[in-house]
Amino acid sequence: MTNAPSVYDFSFQSLEGVKVPFEQFKGKKILIVNTASKCGFTPQYKDLETLSQKYKDKLVVIGFPANNFGQQEPGSNEDIKSFCEQNYGVTFLMAEKSSVKGDDISPLFKYLTNEANANLTGEVKWNFEKFLIDEQGHLIARFPSKVNPLSEELTSKL
Repeated sequence: MTNAPSVYDFSFQSLEGVKVPFEQFKGKKILIVNTASKCGFTPQYKDLETLSQKYKDKLVVIGFPANNFGQQEPGSNEDIKSFCEQNYGVTFLMAEKSSVKGDDISPLFKYLTNEANANLTGEVKWNFEKFLIDEQGHLIARFPSKVNPLSEELTSKL
């Protein structure tokens, strides 16, 4: 038994303001994605929703809206929720807007980019980077923005 930190040591606030502990997803893989509503990769919301539905028995998809890149997520939590539902039919979990890099980086993204897995660390480069967490709460893969959520590269790890 190890005392190494895992994603289960964290929680987040949903877009609706509800505290969500990662611990409740034990036994499933988790795909954490930093999202934005005004990005060239924004259409990935549709594929993330498809992925979420297709693998719902073994995968939890969670979007983390962030305004760190090109001011591409300027809206409020309410704006983000409305945009995602109306334009992409998003039903997967969405966290409240947070920071994924810089001085105000959220503790979760600080963990994911610094401590989670030495082979996968480094600053988030752009919107729609994807972090895959295994059933024990450890980071096992990281995908750049250009990797489509439905790609073989990603789905082969599920």
